[in-house]
Amino acid sequence: MLVVDAGPLVAAAATGDRNHARCVELLAHASHPLVVPALVVTEVAYFLADRLGAAAERAFASSLQAGELLMEPVEPADWQRIVELLGQYEDLGLGMVDASVLAACERLDQTELATLDRRHFSVVRPRHCPALALLPA
Repeated sequence: MLVVDAGPLVAAAATGDRNHARCVELLAHASHPLVVPALVVTEVAYFLADRLGAAAERAFASSLQAGELLMEPVEPADWQRIVELLGQYEDLGLGMVDASVLAACERLDQTELATLDRRHFSVVRPRHCPALALLPA
């Protein structure tokens, strides 16, 4: 299992993105299932439609429909952790989507995260491990 943030999904879809090749490689060879937190799904759909068009958004929806990507819901208990993280990292500008990603990693006991967001995820400290391993390296 690999929890996936928005950046690698958008970069993998955008052939002109400087991270395209390494994100395609990561997602193609990662431990499955690829788990996408629910708030990330909305973020990715927005970025794909806005930057790449309706066909890219539809392809993303098809990946979810086919089970290539699994949407992980925000569980009721996650909201308490999300609120804690928003307060704890307010000066960092950690947003609700990123806080939900960390809450999902903690709940699912995952220590690896597919993300291009080094600014936030290299700073935040999960409860279940010293730090998340951020992929691609």
